[in-house]
Amino acid sequence: MRKVLIANRGEIALRVICACKEMGIRTVAIYSEADRHSLHVRFADEAICIGPPRSAESYLNVPAVISAAEIADVDAIHPGYGLLSENANFAEVCRASNIKFIGPPPEVTRLMGEKEKARQAMKRAKVPILPGSEGVIQSEGEALEWARTVGYPVILKASAGGGGRGMRVVRSADELPGLFQAAQTEAANAFGNGDLYMEKFIERPRHIEFQILADQHGTVMSVGERECSIQRRHQKLIEEAPSLQVTPALREQMAKTLKRSLEAVGYQNAGTVEFLMDEDGKLYFIEMNTRIQVEHPVTEMITGIDLVKSQLKIAMGEKLSSVVPDIVAIDGHAIECRINAEHPEKFTPSAGRITAFNVPGGNGVRVDTAQYAEGVVPPYYDSLIAKLIVHGASREEAMARMQRALEMFIVEGIHTSIPLHQRIFRDEEFRRGQFDTKFMERFFEREKARREQA
Repeated sequence: MRKVLIANRGEIALRVICACKEMGIRTVAIYSEADRHSLHVRFADEAICIGPPRSAESYLNVPAVISAAEIADVDAIHPGYGLLSENANFAEVCRASNIKFIGPPPEVTRLMGEKEKARQAMKRAKVPILPGSEGVIQSEGEALEWARTVGYPVILKASAGGGGRGMRVVRSADELPGLFQAAQTEAANAFGNGDLYMEKFIERPRHIEFQILADQHGTVMSVGERECSIQRRHQKLIEEAPSLQVTPALREQMAKTLKRSLEAVGYQNAGTVEFLMDEDGKLYFIEMNTRIQVEHPVTEMITGIDLVKSQLKIAMGEKLSSVVPDIVAIDGHAIECRINAEHPEKFTPSAGRITAFNVPGGNGVRVDTAQYAEGVVPPYYDSLIAKLIVHGASREEAMARMQRALEMFIVEGIHTSIPLHQRIFRDEEFRRGQFDTKFMERFFEREKARREQA
């Protein structure tokens, strides 16, 4: 592979450029008019403007992306995460254009991207799933029947997407019709597809995901798990690896299960299989992301495996045995904070010019970012501006390192989520590892009670 186009922007585009540079692969950046002065444009070997600021007219414009790839005469396209990364139609167009899509085949992306189809595929492969509907629910009446069968509370989910959109928790039959319509409308607006399915709702689950790699020769391997339970409105704030709740025996069992199930569906390249863990420690499949994840660095920090380089090598036809070691050893503990350009209490977006920008360093600290002093955070895209990742010999050391790094991370000119992260790391419940996906709700309640008592 001699040249790769990165069909993305921001820190992930820069991350792919770094991996390509180390492998001697030339890179082509695409950018919107709003990103003309971005670092991924500066550090790529070539850069092509593909449209106006709005994503629909630039980064999501498939003909424009393919045209740029053909003009630059690239061998492959790396989609990063978000944008076109899980778009099976885009992967098909790449194949038709004789451009390698660095990800799974479009048929597999389509299967795993439609959540209900993925759920049934995992069920056939004997992967545990939550009780729920056998397919897409066609009407409110059918939803009521399934809810009676499964037992309240249940959760309605969009078949075609994620991120909390098209998702509603239903606790009684009286609530169901209104919430069904609301979820259906939201899913249709967000994904162009209003199909819903239903699952039993676990009140206080942990969100645990497993990173997998798969070559083009039929071999799949799990390279460990991540804990992603610290979320606000289904958006992850903090990720850790390994999970405090996954024992070596469970990790080995899941590695065997995922190897069997994903080899059966013909999976290729990198992917993440997401599970909910109930209070008894049982895991239930919820979805698969057929791309590199935002939080992939915590896995890299504890395994020493460069996941983006692995993606590139797999796309070049290398066997998994030459890409990663046969036995993946876990070394220490890693934590990632997603630094967003938003107000840390109001959670409103904070676009604008960055007047000062200093990233922390030192032993065990990594910052993935495409921002810089005097750079502009445009209002058109995701609010993520940096990922602060730390590694320590233990979780305690990693937490201490993160607190020090957050204190030394300077961003001026815009609001960021750094003060929120600092407050979370002082919270005793978090420090003890006693959390689930409802942690942030309780955290805000505790903060409110302290303010009222002051």
